[in-house]
Amino acid sequence: MSLDPAAALSLGLWGLFLWSLLAATILPLSSEVALVSAQAAEIAPAVALFLVATAGNVGGALINWSLGAWLLHFRDRRWFPFNAVQLQNARTRFERWGGVALLFSWVPVIGDPLTFAAGALRYPLARFLIVVTLGKAARYAFVLWITDLVLPVFATSW
Repeated sequence: MSLDPAAALSLGLWGLFLWSLLAATILPLSSEVALVSAQAAEIAPAVALFLVATAGNVGGALINWSLGAWLLHFRDRRWFPFNAVQLQNARTRFERWGGVALLFSWVPVIGDPLTFAAGALRYPLARFLIVVTLGKAARYAFVLWITDLVLPVFATSW
């Protein structure tokens, strides 16, 4: 059984979206590998891959922000790891450096906690989405550009 090209394109883009979304959560996945693989397989034009991967990855960051914001509902519990003074100090630091730090939300290991902390510290959602989207989009543009330069070298060597 073979898929028609339109169905294959749709499945490929949905797969890239889902992989990129999950990669922005605590799951140890690499959205860059998925993006480069999709570009090498030529499942869609680079612009479509860029938009789908960026949307998925920002969606995953939004999940982290939401989980962080939800966690604050438990701040009055005895087991909650931070007291009111610690939260206020963290909020003050995040208000000062959070926007700049969120540009690096794509960096492995530190990006997911940053987006989670932004939600827990009630960093404004609109600013969060703008800054995170800029950082993640710049990273994907760079990955696609590099892949576009390097992929032909490997294609001609086979």
